[in-house]
Amino acid sequence: MTRLSIFLVLCCSAAAAPVLAHPAAGEATYLANEAVMVVSGDHKLLFDPFYGETFDLYRQVPEPLRSDMLAGKGVFDGVDAIVVSHAHADHFAADLMRAYMAAHPEVRLFAPVQAVAMMNALGDIPDSIRDRITGIDLEYGDAPIRIDEGGLTLEVVRIPHAGWPAEERAVVQNYVFRVSVGEDTVMHMGDADPRMRHFQPYEDHWNARRTDLAMPPYWFYFDQTGRRILDDVINSEKSVGVHVPIDVPTALIRTGRDFFETPGETRKLAHDHE
Repeated sequence: MTRLSIFLVLCCSAAAAPVLAHPAAGEATYLANEAVMVVSGDHKLLFDPFYGETFDLYRQVPEPLRSDMLAGKGVFDGVDAIVVSHAHADHFAADLMRAYMAAHPEVRLFAPVQAVAMMNALGDIPDSIRDRITGIDLEYGDAPIRIDEGGLTLEVVRIPHAGWPAEERAVVQNYVFRVSVGEDTVMHMGDADPRMRHFQPYEDHWNARRTDLAMPPYWFYFDQTGRRILDDVINSEKSVGVHVPIDVPTALIRTGRDFFETPGETRKLAHDHE
């Protein structure tokens, strides 16, 4: 669906939330901010889906999509796993995540230990939930890790949060996840800092697997180095920007690069499923 067609649908009823078509295999559906649903074969993943803060800058997942997602209804039925890039309030809400994990005993969570600690701070996490959580604890400069679980391959590297090396950014466990399901591979980059020094040491990691679709924060498009990272370093077929403010920066539009703007937009993964 094009941006224009989505815009026309939304304008037909100001109160109506976008109606999501049943996602096809090999497709990424934008929900808001950095929240994206990816479907590959029989697997369905959610990236950064539950957050409570928008700072009056970013979109919240529209109602009733947000309610359906929490309830596992409609297109959100059958989610296998949730991936959290980092524990900032515009990406992660511990209370919503606990509620979701309690209501959906088949779903696994892959998240920084900082996010898991926030969930535990609300009261000890029951074993029925804890047993399905993989907390990831990497320091800056650590080697990437690989997790094979439930038909998923997750490869994780810590790339500093944008604004590094300021202390309040350097301490954040921001992870770039490369997730492979069957023949499809996607990369979610959280709020990664677009400096080459963070990416060059992992040349072997990037080259070990081709990514069909990378989802970088939009500021990678503003900087020559950021664009080079996307085009020449991380070994991705294509990219679509996320974390785009409600008021889309004119400079972003002028880059001519692809980005998610409206909840309900979809992108096919680069892999040929025919």
